[in-house]
Amino acid sequence: MNSDNRLTHAERLRGEIRVNNLFLSGESFIAYPYRIVYAVSKADESEESPRAALLVSVPKKRFKRAVKRNRLRRCIKEAYRLNKALLYNPLQELGLKVELAVVYLDKKIQPYASLEKRMKEMLQKLTAKIAQAAAETPNP
Repeated sequence: MNSDNRLTHAERLRGEIRVNNLFLSGESFIAYPYRIVYAVSKADESEESPRAALLVSVPKKRFKRAVKRNRLRRCIKEAYRLNKALLYNPLQELGLKVELAVVYLDKKIQPYASLEKRMKEMLQKLTAKIAQAAAETPNP
């Protein structure tokens, strides 16, 4: 099994303070059926933390049954896990790390193929936004 293709415990965004800071100070955009909230920071080379930390949220308001919420959460995490190289490679080159939250917006459960396709598009859009922001800020 390739270790780069795993979604480890360290790659999950957790902790009330970190999550609140992300939603308060992070930037966001919509790549339907996802709303992405992200915050980019400089990566510490001495630290062995992952380049990206992920939080997946499926609102109870839209899906009352936990079974449906859990299934969607698993599908979204799987789509991210398989395509996270689209995000990791540019982050590695730029020396940045990102915390991101993915909120599911649709009222229906979409098939996995559709979720994965939209995840790829979302990761490419996020990478473009990060690269553009990195190009605009001068390096010291």
